[in-house]
Amino acid sequence: MTNIESVANLIRKTEHARLSALVLGDIEAASALHAPDFQLITPIGDTLSKAQYLGAIAAGHIKYLHWEPATIEVRIFGSAAIIRYRSNLAVVFGGYTVPPAQYWHTDFYEMRDDIWQVVWSQATEIRPVSSRGEVPAA
Repeated sequence: MTNIESVANLIRKTEHARLSALVLGDIEAASALHAPDFQLITPIGDTLSKAQYLGAIAAGHIKYLHWEPATIEVRIFGSAAIIRYRSNLAVVFGGYTVPPAQYWHTDFYEMRDDIWQVVWSQATEIRPVSSRGEVPAA
């Protein structure tokens, strides 16, 4: 295994640990894996800081029921990396159970103080064509 492959596997392992911490509501573990300047762009276009995001999870405003990633693709650039994957995700948001759905996730990681931390994260819901209001081609 090359050094790049081993780093990619470490980043995949880190993302799995981050998702597990978020689903379990383990704020201490999740906090260590999110950079101080972390920002999330939600599927509806809101921007959340680390404090806002982890605070919402701690307060129960965001409760992940499950978050199952597919294959995590990794691109490494020195002490930075970008990951991309699809997931099956179910969440309760503000007391409303969001139906399980498929999402694309793109996350930017940096090596900081000898640990990979997520700095930017963006999630995009994958909607069936029929729900996008598109007219099928004739």
